[in-house]
Amino acid sequence: MSAINRFFWRCAGAHQETLEKYPEEHSKYTAIGATIFFTGLFASLSGGYAMYFVFSGGTLDWFLAIVFGIIWGLAIFNMDRYIVLSINKSKSGWMQLLQALPRILLAILIGLVISRPLELKIFDKEIRENLRVRFLADQRAKIDTLNSTFNKKYSNEVNQLKAISVERDSLESGIKTDRTKLNYEIYGNKTTETSGVMGYGPYAKMKEEELKKKEAYLDTLRNKIAAQQNAIRQKQKFEGILDQKVLSNASLDSAVNVAGFADRNSALGNLRYDANGKVNESNANAVFFIALLFVFLECLPVIVKLLAGRDPYDNEIQNLRTLHDYESDTNLVVEKEAVDRLKDTYVDVSINKRMKEL
Repeated sequence: MSAINRFFWRCAGAHQETLEKYPEEHSKYTAIGATIFFTGLFASLSGGYAMYFVFSGGTLDWFLAIVFGIIWGLAIFNMDRYIVLSINKSKSGWMQLLQALPRILLAILIGLVISRPLELKIFDKEIRENLRVRFLADQRAKIDTLNSTFNKKYSNEVNQLKAISVERDSLESGIKTDRTKLNYEIYGNKTTETSGVMGYGPYAKMKEEELKKKEAYLDTLRNKIAAQQNAIRQKQKFEGILDQKVLSNASLDSAVNVAGFADRNSALGNLRYDANGKVNESNANAVFFIALLFVFLECLPVIVKLLAGRDPYDNEIQNLRTLHDYESDTNLVVEKEAVDRLKDTYVDVSINKRMKEL
């Protein structure tokens, strides 16, 4: 018998000396053991990948992730092994099912726990893109919130700047119109507001003087706006608004790389929905069936054990258990009888001991 088969028998918790007597059962227990082993292996990879995000950024992140992954895989392996071994094939089918029901529920829970980190790895590209979009949206929302709070806090200064800006825009528009009218007057273009006589006459001079006054006032407004903007900018710097910038591609990549398990798990859940809020059935089904695959893999040893009839190996193991129980009970009876027969001797020894003390 190959060493691999023996290894998988150990994984299945089979008694090798007894199982060797029944070659027809070898393949079944090899399959059960292999399923338990690979479930533990997947659990090890899953736990290690999940813990990598917990210790990510530390000096020993890879080492700690590997160590925890191995410990987690061994724990799941041992639990699966116990679940299979605890099913008593000497009972009826319904009793076996009732006995296995809590173990099946536990296997389903283990399967869901194992599948989640592996789903995170499978959908890594989609998760990274979702995180980029979310981080960018969060940063923009943070900037908008800070600006809104700032505008409320310094509403007088902001409203004053807006009023001056509106007056400036209106004055610039008026100056542009007046400049056009002055040119019409000088070049003799006849309108309702111009004489139609070419030349630089009294009316043109008057218009130009008014235009110069407006331009001087416009310069004053522009200086006020610049001073007000500078004052507001200083307040924004004090409030920390100027330090908030929309994340660049490099910053987004860095933020995604250091995202933890909770952020990635949330992003995986968001893959079920499109940007418009509707359910993305393709992604939802993919996530569901991958989880279902690992749940089935985890339940497979228990299901195989339940579906399999009581084989010669089970009979032999049950006989050995019955024999060992009987031997243990017999030893108990023998020891009790020996103690009863020695009771008188114990009494004599105790009497002699007390006599010497007197």
